[in-house]
Amino acid sequence: MPKIFTPTNQIRLTNVAVVRMKKGGKRFEIACYKNKVLSWRSGAEKDLDEVLQTIAVFNNVSKGEVAKKEELQKAFGKDDVTEICKEILAKGELQVSEKERQDQLDSMFKEIATTVADKCVNPETKRPYPVSIVEKSMKDIHYSIKPHRNAKQQALDVIRLLKETIPLERAKMRLKLALPAKEAKRLKERIAKLGSTVTEGEEWEGERLMLTCLIDPGHFREMDEIIRTETKGAGSLEVLNLKEIKEGEEVLE
Repeated sequence: MPKIFTPTNQIRLTNVAVVRMKKGGKRFEIACYKNKVLSWRSGAEKDLDEVLQTIAVFNNVSKGEVAKKEELQKAFGKDDVTEICKEILAKGELQVSEKERQDQLDSMFKEIATTVADKCVNPETKRPYPVSIVEKSMKDIHYSIKPHRNAKQQALDVIRLLKETIPLERAKMRLKLALPAKEAKRLKERIAKLGSTVTEGEEWEGERLMLTCLIDPGHFREMDEIIRTETKGAGSLEVLNLKEIKEGEEVLE
């Protein structure tokens, strides 16, 4: 039985997602598993072996043509295949069919709208918007999805943009603060100056003033820093709710 000859610089792969990059006037490609490229770019997947079908750089994945070391050295200034794969993975263009591309964009659009609906409320009613309303508002402002950025990052952009067209604000976090007596008055005044901070109640427990307050999530780190550094460990901060919305609505993390 005659042997089938396969050139040594050819690797045959199937069911592959290709990421392509042009460098030094040449085309370079890597072969990835479907649905893993975006996971890598968002940071959800950190194992390169789970993303790449093979650690190799190709001139043409569909033909199985592997790039030569001299070509890699000339284009990338190095011949470390793993590092070059990472560079192509980060900066290259994911080759997908038009239907796959649209499905990915539709899915990310929905994820962004869901994140916005989960993190925000109508400041007039203190109730969250339905996801469908957020989606419609995103379409009204002609928001364009950025495939290389993750949904959470884009949700922050959308919140900022939608504030210009509909009543919208970040749902507040409810905190319980314990302030030592000798620092209580000064710290209470400082905390009150943080944007969007609302004190709901206060009471004394021994030598500590207990404050319950609502804050904009964007001020949480600053609040935490104040309690830790200004009280030198004598005070404390407890998160009661990650998101506080009007009674009768579900509270989501």
